[in-house]
Formats: sequence, structure tokens, C-alpha cells
Amino acid sequence: MSGVMKRMGLIFRAKANKALDRAEDPRETLDYSYQKQLELLQKVRRGVADVATSRKRLELQLSELQKKSSTYEDQGRKALALGREDLAREALSRRAALQQQVADLETQHTQLQGEEEKLTLASQRLQAKVDAFRTKKETIKATYTAAQAQTQIGEAFSGISEEMGDVGMAIQRAEDKTEQLRARAGALDELLASGALDDPSGLAKDDIQAELDRLSGGSDVELELQRMKAELAGGGTQQAIESGQGQGGQSAQAQPQDTPRFDKQ
Repeated sequence: MSGVMKRMGLIFRAKANKALDRAEDPRETLDYSYQKQLELLQKVRRGVADVATSRKRLELQLSELQKKSSTYEDQGRKALALGREDLAREALSRRAALQQQVADLETQHTQLQGEEEKLTLASQRLQAKVDAFRTKKETIKATYTAAQAQTQIGEAFSGISEEMGDVGMAIQRAEDKTEQLRARAGALDELLASGALDDPSGLAKDDIQAELDRLSGGSDVELELQRMKAELAGGGTQQAIESGQGQGGQSAQAQPQDTPRFDKQ
């Protein structure tokens, strides 16, 4: 049972990893990493600013304590000059206490100054790394985009892309429908020509009817041609007769002149 569960877990992880790889865009991942580095750099800069603020506050406290220490020293001198040694001692005692606080604050100031220098150096190094990462990120993104475009162009030319595959299938369907319509139109023409189907318009004729019409039309033409020939032949004969009669009259009239005439005595 445990082996089956382990195998199911392995299959689920493999499918989930494959789905994540398919959904992942390296450009988005690089942009997200760059954004995180910028946020880290901003935190480091805020840390430098906080340390510098603390250092500045210690410097102000030191300045105030040093002023008070100088005041106690002056007051002690004046009290000693007036013969008030007790007041002078009290002033010097307070000055000594302030000197101890000044020493502690100076130690803290030194530590803060060291932390500030470290953070400033770390911020500068991180800024340089972020700038280098940004340059590399843009280069990788441009290369990835170019490779992706080249792949899409190759898929488009080869016809294996999803969009071009749809276009190819649409063209194939259009060609199939066109061939089917042409075959159906040819079949209908043959059926109409053979008389298997009637033409409601009456314009279409089968082959036999067309041959009969042609022969009928041809006979009419032949008959008309024969009639015209007969008319022409008849007209020529009449004209020849008329021409012959005209010539005969003239010859009859001319004969007495040409032929010797013998009269009975």
C-alpha cells in the first residue's frame, strides 16, 4: 500500500512540475527576482539611514554633555576662587559623572559609525550586484524573446503551430467542400442530360431532343437552300429564254439582209 501511495505521489509531483514548467515564463521570473533585489536594497538603504540617524543623535547628546561638563568645570573654578571648595568639589564630581557618560556615548558612537560604514559598503556592493543582474536580466530576456519569435516563425513556416494548424485545416475543409460541390454539380448535369431528372424551367434538353432539334433545324435550312437554288435556277432559265428570244428576233430581222433572197418569177 505504501508503495502505491509513493508511486501516486511521484506521478503527481511529476505532472505538477511539468505544468509549472509550461506555465512559467523566465522573463517574469527574472523580473520578480529583480524586484526582490530592489526591495532588499531599499531595506539596506533604510538600515544605513537608521544607523546614521542614531549616530547623529549620539553626536547631539555628546555635544550637550560636553557643554554641561565645561559648565561644571567653570562653576568649580569660580567656586574655588570664591573659597567654596565644597561647591567646587560637587561641580567636579558632577563633571566626572558626565565624563563617564560621554565616554560611554563615544564608544557607542564609534560602534555605530563602524556599523554605518559596513552597511554603506554593503549597500554599494548590493547596488553593483543589482545593476549587473539588471543588465544580465535584460540580455536574457532579449535572447529569450528572440528565440521564442524564431521558434514561432519556424512553426508557422512548417505549419505545426496551433494557429497555422487551424488555418491549414480550414483550407483543407474548403477544398473538400469545393470538390464535393463540383462533383454534385457534375452529377446533376449528367442526370438532367440523361432525362433522369426533369428540368422545371424547360430550358435544359437531353441529348436525344437536342439531336432531333438539330436535325429538324438542319432540314429546314436544307429545304430553304434547295428552294433558293430552285428559284435561282428558274430565274436563270427564264432569263436565258428571254435572252434567246431577243437574239432570235434580231437574227430573224437580220437574216433577210445576210441571206440571198430568191424570188419566184
